[in-house]
Amino acid sequence: MSAPGRPLPFVSPWNEFYWTSGADGRLRIQECASCAALVHPPKPVCPHCQGSGIGVRAVSGFATLFGFTVSHRFALPGLPSPYIVAQVALEEDPRVRLTTRLVDCVEEDLRLGMRMEVTFEQVEDVWLPLFRPTAEQPEQPAPLPEDELPAERVRTLVRSAPSARKFEDDAVLSGIGRSAIGRRLMTDPLALTVEACRAAVADAGLAMEDIDGLSTYPGGGLEHGMGEGGVTALEAALRIRPAWFNGGGETFGPGGSVIAAMLAVSAGLARHVLCFRTVWQSTHDHLLRQGVLGGGGGGRVGGDMGWGMPFGATSAAHVLAQTAQRHFHRYGTTRETLGWIALNQRANAALNPTAVYREPMTMDDYLGARMITTPFGLYDCDVPCDASVAVVVSAADTAGDLRVRPIRVEAVGTQIIERLEWDQSTSTHEPQVLGPAGHLWTRTSLRPDDVDVAQLYDGFTFNCLSWIEALGFCGIGEGRDFLDGGKNIARDGVLPLNTHGGQLSHGRTHGMGLLHEAIVQLRGDAGARQIDNARVAVVSSGGLTPSGVMLLRSGT
Repeated sequence: MSAPGRPLPFVSPWNEFYWTSGADGRLRIQECASCAALVHPPKPVCPHCQGSGIGVRAVSGFATLFGFTVSHRFALPGLPSPYIVAQVALEEDPRVRLTTRLVDCVEEDLRLGMRMEVTFEQVEDVWLPLFRPTAEQPEQPAPLPEDELPAERVRTLVRSAPSARKFEDDAVLSGIGRSAIGRRLMTDPLALTVEACRAAVADAGLAMEDIDGLSTYPGGGLEHGMGEGGVTALEAALRIRPAWFNGGGETFGPGGSVIAAMLAVSAGLARHVLCFRTVWQSTHDHLLRQGVLGGGGGGRVGGDMGWGMPFGATSAAHVLAQTAQRHFHRYGTTRETLGWIALNQRANAALNPTAVYREPMTMDDYLGARMITTPFGLYDCDVPCDASVAVVVSAADTAGDLRVRPIRVEAVGTQIIERLEWDQSTSTHEPQVLGPAGHLWTRTSLRPDDVDVAQLYDGFTFNCLSWIEALGFCGIGEGRDFLDGGKNIARDGVLPLNTHGGQLSHGRTHGMGLLHEAIVQLRGDAGARQIDNARVAVVSSGGLTPSGVMLLRSGT
């Protein structure tokens, strides 16, 4: 029996073969009758040949160790830390990777490319496929399987613009606002949202009655500390009566809600759309620990998380840590490489009175911090906080009526090219950065050298490194050399990065804070942290969701 609260997968008629096949000690995977490809997670069609003849095949249970991370921070009932989360590539079809937990081994004995074998743990009605090293190992670990779509080839699949007309030209970013930000503010998250929204509307020189659209991410629900209840909650409080609204989690964070607002303005559905993003995770987690909020506990986990959470892969950190490990393995990246990003954000935060963490940090501090999940330490991870950020998107022809000179969106990058499933996607970079980055540059004549300041998603240090390479500020795998000990991303470097402190030191606002800072920089309002002559900014959001990126510029 499982310990109370331990997550187990949601077993359906369509995946039952996987979660119960261990009853006879055999691992089973879907197989396409047309091309013999193995398919995982289960699907009704083959993603390789689009064949619909999908059966189930018992496989050998042997695999190659494709990635692993030792989780020190995340304990589950019946699964105390540390434990080893891993990805293995099946020998029959290395394109298939399984998220799993390793047993009968210690970290020091593990090497990428080792041969692994399946073993099963029965928990209630589920047989979890775990893996361990085989008794006999080859003299040298096997090379890691290549991605179906190598990182260097992603750009070749970018779609060209369907027309010369750009919807980006029809909208401007006219106002910004932000609530108080901090750790455990113990404030109603809807109150934070109202504070930020009122500030953004006033900043644009508008009245609340001018707002005829609302757009947010991820929408309703406040039980997880990631929102105030969405459009429903804000409309119930302010009674704006919008002609158009948008909310939902299946977009690349707040950036997706802003682009949706731009599309609504371009289509004539609204003139002034209020976009907002609220987090109260710091307070939420504090109340959860105190027992004030129900913990939800256990239950059955569906969707993409259902393939990893039963093995202890409870966070995006467990996926990205393994991706970072493969970047280290292939390109010679080091923990110090990521450390320069963390130190840069902290140095910038020291100049920002609203940042959560402003104390000086050294490389020794970074390397000596407690481990979260290898190779990520405490300072590789963003800072949970309570805050709300709002942006007003207005029709471009209203620019003359606004309080401040608006910011233009030069181009957006939104194309999905890489696989979306976390553990099946690009193996050496944050999934979903290469496609949007390539797409961005097809919608503008500007190039990376024209960018004056970059606000790149940094839920983890490795997110930033992925975006730097994906956007072409250096070549794939060249991030370590590009950083040059942090010089090139400093405020006086070639690519000033996350100038307000980023999510690593300013606070986790899920990308909306990055957009806020980009607008502040292009307005020239950043005070001590202002980048001279900032005219073009790139800003990204998303992190293991579908990601996206925007290129902004000052001027009318």
